[in-house]
Amino acid sequence: MEFGRFSFARSGVLTFSLVLLCGMNFTGWAQQTPASSPVGNAVPALPPAQPIAQAAVVSANNKSEPAKTAPDGAPASPVAVSNEDLSLLRLGAGDLIEVSVYNVPELTTKARVGTSGEVYLPLIDYVHVADLTVEEAQRMIQKRLEDGGFVRNAHVTIFLDEAPSQGVTILGDVMRPGIYPALGNRKLYDLISAAGGFAATAGRKVSIVRAHSQAPPITVSLPRNLADDLQDNIEIMPGDTITVPRAPIVYVVGDVGHPAGFLVDNGSLTVLQALALAGGTNHTAKMGGTCIIRKGPNGMTQTKLPLKKMLEAKAPDQTLQADDILFVPLSGARVAAATGFNAAVTAATGLAIIAAHP
Repeated sequence: MEFGRFSFARSGVLTFSLVLLCGMNFTGWAQQTPASSPVGNAVPALPPAQPIAQAAVVSANNKSEPAKTAPDGAPASPVAVSNEDLSLLRLGAGDLIEVSVYNVPELTTKARVGTSGEVYLPLIDYVHVADLTVEEAQRMIQKRLEDGGFVRNAHVTIFLDEAPSQGVTILGDVMRPGIYPALGNRKLYDLISAAGGFAATAGRKVSIVRAHSQAPPITVSLPRNLADDLQDNIEIMPGDTITVPRAPIVYVVGDVGHPAGFLVDNGSLTVLQALALAGGTNHTAKMGGTCIIRKGPNGMTQTKLPLKKMLEAKAPDQTLQADDILFVPLSGARVAAATGFNAAVTAATGLAIIAAHP
């Protein structure tokens, strides 16, 4: 009987300990578990699936620059800038493109656009993509895949590996004229710098011809030092042609201090300015015989100048034109007028060229 009471007492203690332990665990679990709510129990929505090429663009943009913020405070999509650049590109002969179809890796193909403007793609044969933007080519390939019953709801991505047709042509007085790539955001100063900068004889009135536009050429007057003014650093589009002309030259010959040819890279040059750059007239110069020799549609013409009155401010100064020759003859020279005229033209061809910055 006593053994039975002892067993009952021991079992009662064990039961009480188990109940106490379970109560402590329940209390701790209740403290750690937040109150249930419809929002808390909802399964978070997964982001929509992205093509691998598009995800790579997003990843690259996120690494290269900090996230931008939209006006409403929400982060702006980094893909928008890339898509905007792609919409400006037009495929052409020689371009190497990589075509991929989302979830169909077997159709991933690298192909170069032929001289006919076509590329060969699996299942859909030859496709003409020349003069199409990247987005237009993507839509056309998607349609061909869907219309042929090959891929349902196809999602095509085109990546431009090489783009020789997207180059910008730089002509004229630069150090290295040629064709330069213009993918992405390229500015005028970027392309001039890539071409080695201006040559010594370059003018500063640059013209840009748009490849896919009927508008007249864009003319930009650049400063001598590009870093001084960025206002005219306009955006350059693929296929544009940039022409840097040679600066106009004005020649001063005859009885002057330093006969030379003067480059007028920006602005204009007057008779008195050119004469000052040439060191002025010598004391043996014949002021009354000073003239401008100018090449016109009917050949060379000669116009006399009242140089002495110009120097005394009794006659207006005159603006010289490109390739004008300012001739100051020697006083008392026993040469015919025609001989002096021919000698001035001949002397101008052998003069040193000096940059003039009026």
